[in-house]
Amino acid sequence: MISLQKHEWFSNIRTDVLAGLVVGLALIPESIAFSAIAGVDPQVGLYASFCIAVTIAFFGGRTAMISAATGAMALLMVTLVKDHGLQYLFATTILTGIIQIVAGYFKVAKLMRFVSQSVVYGFVNALAILIFVAQIPELARMNLTGYFFVGLGLLIVYLFPQIPKFGKIIPSPLICIILLSLFALLSGAEMRTVSDLGKFPDTLPIFLIPDIPLNFETLKIIFPYAITLATVGLLETMMTTTIVNEVTQTEADRHKECRGQGIANMVSGFMGGMAGCAMIGQSIINVSSGARTRLSTLVAGVFLLCLVVFFKDGLTYIPMAALVSIMIMVAFTTFNWDSVKNFSKHPKQSNIVMLTVVVIVLATHNLALGVITGVLLSALFLVNKLENEVKVQSELFNNNTRKYTIHGQIFFSSSSKFYQFFDFNESIENVIIDLTHSHIWDMTSVTMLNNIQAKFSNRGVKVEVIGMNEASTTLVDRMS
Repeated sequence: MISLQKHEWFSNIRTDVLAGLVVGLALIPESIAFSAIAGVDPQVGLYASFCIAVTIAFFGGRTAMISAATGAMALLMVTLVKDHGLQYLFATTILTGIIQIVAGYFKVAKLMRFVSQSVVYGFVNALAILIFVAQIPELARMNLTGYFFVGLGLLIVYLFPQIPKFGKIIPSPLICIILLSLFALLSGAEMRTVSDLGKFPDTLPIFLIPDIPLNFETLKIIFPYAITLATVGLLETMMTTTIVNEVTQTEADRHKECRGQGIANMVSGFMGGMAGCAMIGQSIINVSSGARTRLSTLVAGVFLLCLVVFFKDGLTYIPMAALVSIMIMVAFTTFNWDSVKNFSKHPKQSNIVMLTVVVIVLATHNLALGVITGVLLSALFLVNKLENEVKVQSELFNNNTRKYTIHGQIFFSSSSKFYQFFDFNESIENVIIDLTHSHIWDMTSVTMLNNIQAKFSNRGVKVEVIGMNEASTTLVDRMS
């Protein structure tokens, strides 16, 4: 046990520390930008990113993965903060954590196998569009100078990674912030800066209990938001876990990760932060930099807090144009362009699922509702496909024996169509039902099979069922 913990923490010290420093720097602009999206002071997002990153380093189930404040979660908090205030946000964050811990113990992560690729495409595409749309109000406040800075920021974010050696070492969002801040300071350009968003933290986060009434009315307010945040947070976390697993060729404990995310969000809520989850972009930066252990996640969180607490004066000069350009690039890189490029090559049903998820999310700003609808729609399409694939071949032997060979999956939806394949009025003596190429799944199918046998028997026809596999036989024996 001790050797395993040592391997998870200290098997890759030098690379993990460097990777953590890079990610810590890269977390600053996004934490501030996500705070702006949620409509809260920068310190709320920064405290959240610190608390969640540090906590998940100890309690998460996936090493080297980065969790912090995210755009997907921030978008869900806008109405809550606007209508009820910051204290209700803290309470919702705590309840979100509790729900996620319960989900981890009940192994809800197993449900991820029902999320199809089409739903995932719809999820990330809708998230990308929402992040882009969230920048429009800030863009509307800008003058020509602001637009120039946004364009310049986009060029930096896009072109800097192309520079040999340096482009892969230092995150381009950080370079964008440094260069645009220096340019604005030296040129004396007047524009909105991060300091206009609110105050930065000047102390370490302290424990607090949300100042709200502890009654049923409060629960009615925060519970719907908490359920949505918990669902979206776990969805994005599980998707990120899958990606990091593929990159590192290792496996993670998804159920432990669910519980870890819950603990992290509870800590964030009690420390004055907002809810967060795993970050796809930052996690990829981390593992691509060579990080493989929990140490990288811990270093990222601690370094982030040190920067914003002890070097906050420099951060207040960051122009909002820099953050807007970063978030626009985040939106463009989050969007799955292959889903559009290969749209005509994908099955029609897959495209319908993806578009449905996107439309519902954009209409409701509820990522969880979009995903749940997509999963249900995928299931309906699958049921319809399996139903249409059921085939029955009929052969007559010796003018007195009819053999029915069934191909496909027999379940509640397809079983109702079975009667049309059988001729109960034919003058024969024997019927053979061959199930070698089929499988019986449920009680409805067993009842259907029994009824068919009974109908033939009532007409004096002998029925023989052959080729039933072991699982189908067990189900039929039990139900009959």
